[in-house]
Amino acid sequence: MNGMDSMTRLGRHPAFRTGASVAVATGLYGISFGALGVAAGLDVWQTIALSALMFTGGSQFAFVGVLAGGGGGTAATGAAGLLGVRNAVYGIQLNAMMRPGPVLKPLAAHLTIDESAATSMAQPDPYGRRVGFWTAGVGVWTLWVAFTALGAVAGDLMGDPKAWGLDGAAAAAMLGLLWPRLKSGDAWALAAVTALVTAIALPLLPSGIPILVAGAVAGLWGWFGPTGRRDRDPEDGHAAGPEDSRPGARTVA
Repeated sequence: MNGMDSMTRLGRHPAFRTGASVAVATGLYGISFGALGVAAGLDVWQTIALSALMFTGGSQFAFVGVLAGGGGGTAATGAAGLLGVRNAVYGIQLNAMMRPGPVLKPLAAHLTIDESAATSMAQPDPYGRRVGFWTAGVGVWTLWVAFTALGAVAGDLMGDPKAWGLDGAAAAAMLGLLWPRLKSGDAWALAAVTALVTAIALPLLPSGIPILVAGAVAGLWGWFGPTGRRDRDPEDGHAAGPEDSRPGARTVA
């Protein structure tokens, strides 16, 4: 009876309901990644493995976007890594708040993404933070991988991606991830500068390298620009957390 009571309590907890809704909304977006992965040249199993093992949506879209543009594995991994750095920052914060044991810590690290971090940090109490993190993390991973598989199989059955106009879809997906974040003048200015840097670098550098150059410029902007200075000054604004970057579209990551 105690077990039933615990399950009922868990199911009624606001953090559980929030995490479950986030998992469903995010997981469904995995179908588009599955199709894009196959369109970029990966096979079905490689695409599924990328979702299961890399498990960070923005980085995955960057990875297949570089491949679709003709870049090599090194450039694709570098682009994905630049976008994945934020998960390490989330991990430091969540580790301090939840203090998972040595058995759960590797799993918690793998499930640390925008959605699980934001759901957890939005809760007012330690129990709610744990419920929110694990519900969103496990739920997103399960549905993201499942719908990636569905999208990859569907994409594989379509044949030549160029015949369906999917050869440019990865870039469109990245634009969809970026657009909801352009909410300030600083964000628009950064987007314009990095777009200009990319356009200049494209004819001069091998495929896949321009996005790394643009990422480096964005990093310098983030550190030395007005937003970075405000975040480092505790008396002038606050440091952005994952709540400030909840995706309008999937950023698994």
